[in-house]
Amino acid sequence: MRKGAKAAIVGSVFAVMVGGAGYGAFNIVNALNGGGSGADGSGGSEPVVVKTGPPSGSEVKDTSTKFFAAWEKGQAVAAADLTNNAAKAEPLLTSYSQSAHITGVKITPGAAVGDSVPFTVKATVSYEGKSKPLTYKSELTVVRGVTTGKALVDWAPSVVHPELKAMDDTLVTGSSAAPSIEAVDRDGKVLTKEKYPSLGPILDQLRAKYGDKAGGTAGVELAIRHATPDTADTPLLTLAEGKTGKVPTTLSADVQAAAEKAVQKYDQSSVVAVKPSTGEVLAVANNRTDGWNAAFLGEVAPGSTMKIISAATLIDNGLTTANGPAPCPPSAVSESQTFQNITGMKPNENATLAESFARSCNTAFVKFADEVKVDSLTNEARDRFGIGLDWQTGIPSFDGSVPAAGGPDTAAGLIGQGQVQMNPLNMASVTATAMTGTFRQPVIVPLGLDGREPAHARGLSSGTVQQLRSMMNRTATSGTAAEVMAGLSGRIGAKTGSAEVDGQNKSDSWFTGYRGDVAAAAMTQDGGHGVDASGPIVVDVLRAG
Repeated sequence: MRKGAKAAIVGSVFAVMVGGAGYGAFNIVNALNGGGSGADGSGGSEPVVVKTGPPSGSEVKDTSTKFFAAWEKGQAVAAADLTNNAAKAEPLLTSYSQSAHITGVKITPGAAVGDSVPFTVKATVSYEGKSKPLTYKSELTVVRGVTTGKALVDWAPSVVHPELKAMDDTLVTGSSAAPSIEAVDRDGKVLTKEKYPSLGPILDQLRAKYGDKAGGTAGVELAIRHATPDTADTPLLTLAEGKTGKVPTTLSADVQAAAEKAVQKYDQSSVVAVKPSTGEVLAVANNRTDGWNAAFLGEVAPGSTMKIISAATLIDNGLTTANGPAPCPPSAVSESQTFQNITGMKPNENATLAESFARSCNTAFVKFADEVKVDSLTNEARDRFGIGLDWQTGIPSFDGSVPAAGGPDTAAGLIGQGQVQMNPLNMASVTATAMTGTFRQPVIVPLGLDGREPAHARGLSSGTVQQLRSMMNRTATSGTAAEVMAGLSGRIGAKTGSAEVDGQNKSDSWFTGYRGDVAAAAMTQDGGHGVDASGPIVVDVLRAG
């Protein structure tokens, strides 16, 4: 999902295997020779007893108490040895006192809930004569060691501090990596993490890139230093204020507020809104457990929202038109691979492209796979829609990928599967280009602030734009998006999508649409059909815009 050269990967996946079978049972492990060595065959040594099953209440209390005591004393090695991943725990626990300069640690455990123990940390951060109290809450879980059978702390960086999420992130105290900033929206309203929580990582990126260009001076702070390259430090506590610089953004506080509220309705959701007439990003919001800006950095299959580019490809290559033929059979075969439509879709061998687009008929697009060239979709995406170019948005972004792919991937690409990868930023831009015919590279910081040169693409002909807008309007008023778009007035259009992802029970939900001079796109992992989750998110944002 995250493999672009520009994608700043925030977060990592850590799996812990917990051994054991049977509650309160004991596993008797004999010596490697399989039996005793005594002359009478009775054995020359005692068997090793390895305890299994969940830790008992007394084990949870004993292990957590010992871990807290070692942590309080700054005994990083001893504390790490009480976890199930000492190799990762020891460096972070060491940095706690040495790099982060945290002293006077007092840990107060709360009442255990099963094998989990909540606790409160009170300490002091001191650096070059500057000190400040530090207080926060966290939680640990005690598990059974797989090989030793000992009760151990289940290691995760969040044990040390709840804001630590990636395994190799660490804590540091010192002069801030960049001066603090005050980011403001297009109308001069201040944007803060407290009011707009999902802007947190974005504000950190803006600070890292523009802090020293905005007239500020560095302060002293405790921060999370991320192991991932090009990822800005996350400040936790300010010991000494520097001078704050001001950074203008293209965001709209009102649209941002609507986006923040909309994504909270569905877990693992992301949305981006842009102004098609300028390319300015009006809102970007994420509701993710990993705190990652998937709206700008995600790399996943966009499903049928890709049919906007695919339809343009068919039109621009003279294969059909909006009112031309695009039959919708029950199945279609390309390169020996069979493609199906969603369950319940009635076939229509006399369908036009506009009808197949509005109904989101996969087989209608797959049927063209043998007529398009291997690189036709790639060229259309890049040259007309700017996908895959080096976007200079003002913060890190993944700019979409539609590689030239032969075999069944040609057909898969036409329906937004296979090797095609996008994120909500990309699809909001695609929708904006389809609306206006002009590719305007999205920006979240005005280009003039640092003289960035935007990416350029030639855009679409007026005839293609007219047909795309007509098809997207039909989708929004009588097609798959009609129910969720009902009630929106003015000039509207939409495209629904769902993308199958290996290992997921449900497809990813995708939806993109426009209303007036606002285009928005959303993606919800494991969200189902486009109208199930992402559709309502986009509609809420369009209504606010």
